[in-house]
Amino acid sequence: MSTAAHRIPGRWLALGGISLGLLAVGLDITVLSLALPTLATALGANESQLQWFVTAYTLALTAAMLPAGLVGDRLGRKRTILGALVVFGAASAGCALASDSAWFIAARVVLGLAGAAMVVMALSLITVLFDEAERPRAIGVWGAANFLALPLGPIAGGWMLAHLWWGWVFLVNVPVVLVGIVAVAALVPESRSANRPAIDWWGVAGSSAGLTLFMYGVIDTGRAGWGDPGTIGPLLGGVLVIAAFAVWERHVASAGRAPLVDLSLFRSRPFTGGVVLAGMGIFGLSGLLFAMPQLWEGVQGLDAQGAGLRLLPVIAGMVIAAVAADRIAARIGARLSVSVGLLVLATGLAVGSTVTTASTDAFTASWMFVAGLGAGFGLATSASAAMVELDAERSGVGSALVQAVIKLGPAFGAAVLGSVMNDAYRNGVPVAGLSASTASLARSSVFTGLAVAHQLGSDALALAVRVAFVDALGQALLVSAAIALAGVPLALVLLPGRVAARPSGAAQSAHERAVVGG
Repeated sequence: MSTAAHRIPGRWLALGGISLGLLAVGLDITVLSLALPTLATALGANESQLQWFVTAYTLALTAAMLPAGLVGDRLGRKRTILGALVVFGAASAGCALASDSAWFIAARVVLGLAGAAMVVMALSLITVLFDEAERPRAIGVWGAANFLALPLGPIAGGWMLAHLWWGWVFLVNVPVVLVGIVAVAALVPESRSANRPAIDWWGVAGSSAGLTLFMYGVIDTGRAGWGDPGTIGPLLGGVLVIAAFAVWERHVASAGRAPLVDLSLFRSRPFTGGVVLAGMGIFGLSGLLFAMPQLWEGVQGLDAQGAGLRLLPVIAGMVIAAVAADRIAARIGARLSVSVGLLVLATGLAVGSTVTTASTDAFTASWMFVAGLGAGFGLATSASAAMVELDAERSGVGSALVQAVIKLGPAFGAAVLGSVMNDAYRNGVPVAGLSASTASLARSSVFTGLAVAHQLGSDALALAVRVAFVDALGQALLVSAAIALAGVPLALVLLPGRVAARPSGAAQSAHERAVVGG
């Protein structure tokens, strides 16, 4: 086991500064959904432009993941994250100062590119700063920072939009980024891969194009549905390009050159299992995060800030579990820890699927807290199981693979579960006696359904819309529970029990060669 990390002073403070940067990236994702109505007026944006406000950031974030890992491994991880922090702060100011939609979209693209480097380098630096003994706890802190962004976005963003100029939603990133810059500059040693061969440009292009196409298809599926030809094309194209990318990477490796992604990583069952199970856990959790705000805002009539506050039980459970996950895994092993975590997550979601229009806040908070505990244990430990397999030599690209799966999970979950909910809701709304156009509006979403009921003065239709939506929500949560439950046997097969300390030979020397100035 490498002891180099223990000789790096201030590594926990450095992790705190890095986590602030992660918080800024996460906040930017959740805050924007609240700001769209305001931006439509302030920037004169139409519906298509509003969609691109969200999509441009997500696509840039996804496309830049693997190249960001390569840049960090080659040029220096500290240098890369510092540059990304500076660009992220500048792009945040650019969003706030935008005078039209084109400017805003361009700033969002730059923001996504910088955000990709930040999230990848944050996870990569954990491998450099912390040895195998401390790494699970550090990943727990990393997970907590990611989780906190989920409720803070609606809560803080809702307050700012209600009381301040809309630009502060983006300018708030600037002081957060400045703190991160100071912490990284002062406390993080420079590190890079000891071997820096020629860049695999075809691999960079293939990975970026494949992930972008696939993510675009997933995002558009959530809007248009799985049967729309416009969504199937990008999805299939993305899969084919990613498959071609994998073939190319094998060719590069067999020719004795350095590929962008070392596919031999996937020969490790802990790495493969950690990546796959993190994705499944995120997918399972996305059912809750996707559906519940619609219940609170659509059925119960709460505002975004009130909906954000009601996410606190699940976030509390996730943070508590993520911070304690390393100690639990040390006692019972990653295999049991992830299995139990996913089982608890599935149980919470299954209980949540019984929600009705009469369910109390206490009932909802209790099962959400249970689901959060399960997600925290499962996600933190599966990510740790993958990352512990990486030495500092490959931490950048390895971290990028983990992050790409984690970022794809919520979008894919929202698309799949959105289809489940939409189908169930449309089939559940009674439209007898309504005109074709009115029936179509009533079935399009719970929001328009309630608006139609209000316009017609029909309390019966309003009740039917609410019941149909709650039933649809229950079906989506059941699907999420099934996905989480399916991960339990996979965890038992793919993940190790208690991880024995590695000998200090090659792994230690690789770590120490990679830390410059440590």
